[in-house]
Amino acid sequence: MAGAAHCSLRAKRLLLDPKFEGYKLSLEPLACYQLGLDAAVAEVKLRDDQYTLDHMRAFGMYNYLHLDSWSQDNVYYVDQFGRVMNLSVTLDTALQKPREVFRLPTDLTACDNRLCASIHFSSSTWVTLSDGTGRLYLIKSGKRGNSASEKWEIVFNEELGSPFIIAHSVSFVKSDMHSVAVLLLRVEKDELDTKGSGFHITLEWVTIAAISKEGGHRYEIFKRRFLQGKSVPHYAAIEPSGDGLMIVSYKPFKFVRDEDDQLEENDDAKATNETKDPLYYWQQTEDDVTVTVHIPQDITKDDIKVCFSPDNICVTLKDQPPLVEGKLYSSVDHESCTWIIRENKSLEISLIKKNEGPRWPELIVGDTRGEFIMDSSQCSEITESLMHLTSEVMNPNPEKENPPCNAQELEECDAFLEDSASLCRFDGDTLKVTHVINLGSNQYLFSVVVDPREMPCFCLRHDVDALLWQPHSDQPENMWEHIATFNALGYVQASKQDKKFMACAPDYSYAALCECLRRVFIYRQPTPLSTVLYNRKEGRQVGQVAKQLVATLEASDPILGFQATSERLFVLTTKTLFLIKVNSGN
Repeated sequence: MAGAAHCSLRAKRLLLDPKFEGYKLSLEPLACYQLGLDAAVAEVKLRDDQYTLDHMRAFGMYNYLHLDSWSQDNVYYVDQFGRVMNLSVTLDTALQKPREVFRLPTDLTACDNRLCASIHFSSSTWVTLSDGTGRLYLIKSGKRGNSASEKWEIVFNEELGSPFIIAHSVSFVKSDMHSVAVLLLRVEKDELDTKGSGFHITLEWVTIAAISKEGGHRYEIFKRRFLQGKSVPHYAAIEPSGDGLMIVSYKPFKFVRDEDDQLEENDDAKATNETKDPLYYWQQTEDDVTVTVHIPQDITKDDIKVCFSPDNICVTLKDQPPLVEGKLYSSVDHESCTWIIRENKSLEISLIKKNEGPRWPELIVGDTRGEFIMDSSQCSEITESLMHLTSEVMNPNPEKENPPCNAQELEECDAFLEDSASLCRFDGDTLKVTHVINLGSNQYLFSVVVDPREMPCFCLRHDVDALLWQPHSDQPENMWEHIATFNALGYVQASKQDKKFMACAPDYSYAALCECLRRVFIYRQPTPLSTVLYNRKEGRQVGQVAKQLVATLEASDPILGFQATSERLFVLTTKTLFLIKVNSGN
C-alpha cells in the first residue's frame, strides 16, 4: 500500500441532525402477509470443520433471500430441490405463490462439502449463479419480473475448483465486447498458518467475455485474478466499468498469482518494511507543531515550495509530485506558519495552532508515513495523568478519591471487536491498492443497492449515527459520497445482541434489523406531525418525530433471509416468506 492515496470520508453536515431526540415507540399495526413455501429453503448448515468466525460470517450468516435491484419488489431464493423460486409483488392483498424460474442441473445433495447456492443479478437481463459445489453459471434471463419475458438460459457454466459463494457481479461492455465480472469468495485451509485460525480467505475475480467465434460468439473465461486475506470482507464489490474493486475488511487483502509470485511478494514486502524510514517526524506543544522532513543533499532553498492554508499543507521539491500533502488534523494560523532549512539538510516547518491546547493524534488525516516524537516533559505529564488508573495493589479500594477505571461502566455500544478495519480500492490492471481509508472505529453495519447502475452503498457507524456512503468509482474527487443518515441507528443497533441482518429502504425512508428469531425492528426517518406536539422540558414545539415499530412474526423457524424495498420488507424462514408493509405506495 506504499503508493496508495490515504483518503478520508467526509460527512455532509446538512445530513446530520445534532438535535435528534430519539425514536418514539409506535403501536400502529403493520400489515403482515405470509406465504407458505412448497418446499423448504436449501439451507446448508455449517459442518464440524467450519468452526471459525470467518465460516460463521461467510456461510452461517448468509442471506438466502436475494432482492433483484433492477426490478423492485422481486425476490428469489433456492429451495431444497435446486429450484430458483421467484416472488414478484404487485399487490400485497393478492399474492401469488412463488414460481420456478430455473432449476439447477446438478443434484445438490450429492456433494458432501457443498456450500449454500448463491445468486447475484449483474444487470436487468444477466444473472450469475453458483450451485455451492464449485460450479459457476452465467445466465441470460430476459427482462425479469414478467413471466412472459423472463426465461433463464445458461450461456456459460464451468467448474472453478473448490466450492464458493458469489459476493458480487457486474455486466459491462468494453471495446464492443460484452463481459461479466464476478467476485467469488472461499474460506480455505491454510497449512502455513500455525498461529492463527488455520484458514485464509480467497476472493477470485473472474471475467467472462463474449469471444467471437466462427458463426457467432460464445462466453469464455477471459481473466482470473486472486486476492488473499485473513478475514472475511464486510463489503466487496466490482466497479461498474470492471476496472477496479473495493473491499472493506478488518485485515488487508492483496493480489496473489501463484505460489512463486506470492513468496516473491512477501520477500519484497519484508525488505521494504525493514529499510523504510518515516517520511517525516513531528512534535507538538499546546501552541504549535514542528515538522522535520529529510531532503536530498542537492536540494536548495529555491527548489522547495511549501504551501500553507488554514486546513491543508503541501510540500514540493523541484518539479516532483508533492512530498507531503493533505488535510491537517486541525486548523492552523497559515499566515504565521514558517519553514527553514537546517544545517543537517532537513526541512523544518513550524505550524501555529489556531486552537491552543488540544493535542493532535495525527498530523495529516489518514497519513501514516510520519512518526510522532514526544519529549520527556510530555511523557511525564501523560504518566502523571494516568497514575490514578494504576495501582501496585491487585484490588485497590474503589471508594477512594480517584477510583480505577471500571469496565462495567462501558455500554455495549462502546465496545468494537474490530477497531482497525479499512476500505481499499484496487486497480484491475496494476493489481495495486490506489486508495485506502482507515475506518478506525467507524463500525461497518450493512450494505444496500440504492441505484443498481452504481456500486452498492455501505453503511458505517459514525458516533451514534449510521451514515450511508455511495461509492463513485468514476469521480476521483468524490469517490465516496455521504448520501443519507439514519439518526442514532449506530447506537440503537448495538443494543440488539440477537440481530442477524440489517437493511434500509433504497429511498432511505427507514432502516430495519431482524433478530435470529421472529422479531423485526423498523426505524422510520423523522416525518412531520399532523398535530401540534410540545417538548415540556424545553417549552418548544416539536415539528417532526421519528418512530420505531416492532413486528413479531408467527414463525418458530429461524430467519434465513431479509430484504428491504421502499414499500415493504421481505423476511424468509425455512418454510415461509413474510411480507411486512412499511410504507404505502404513491
